[in-house]
Amino acid sequence: MPFANFKVPAGTLTAAQKETLVTRTTDLYAEIYGERARATTMVLVEEVVDGGWGIGGGVLTLADLGGAPDA
Repeated sequence: MPFANFKVPAGTLTAAQKETLVTRTTDLYAEIYGERARATTMVLVEEVVDGGWGIGGGVLTLADLGGAPDA
């Protein structure tokens, strides 16, 4: 079963953007593995709370990333 897990800052994606991630990722797996993979492809979009992740030993916040994009 193909599986993709996107971790994104909480509040930065609209419901429509999350749907686009799921749909396009599923389409990509089906393109690579064939249509048989579509029915079993799982895509998980996880929202991480502000300050709940970091890179290079430093904690990142939404402010560090430039704030939430316009919806």
